[in-house]
Amino acid sequence: MPKAGDSPFLNMEINPDGAGGATGVLVIDAVHRNPYGIVHGGVYAALADNAMGGAVAGLMGAGKTFNTIDLHLRYLRPMREGTISVRATVVKPGRRVIQAECAMQGDDGKLVATATASFFVVED
Repeated sequence: MPKAGDSPFLNMEINPDGAGGATGVLVIDAVHRNPYGIVHGGVYAALADNAMGGAVAGLMGAGKTFNTIDLHLRYLRPMREGTISVRATVVKPGRRVIQAECAMQGDDGKLVATATASFFVVED
């Protein structure tokens, strides 16, 4: 069964730590590249959103509902192949809005993108 943040379609795996953090990995494949052979910006956005969402889900626990209300990305370096690793952290676990951030890096350890996001906690 997939964990919070996993996306089999995009071949990414996210591992929440249960304490407001998450790590993950995406192995670059042809489906991730734009017509110029570079990883599409939307792939970084999906990876960041899923990783930060996994961090939030791990902190909130099962049965809680939330959704992304904003997402800001900074693209720092293009990638064509290899693996993108991500580390996400909840920076402010508010009652109604939760703030998170993440960093993505390539195989060489260099930063390729960073992101921040806000998540709205839905009361059942």
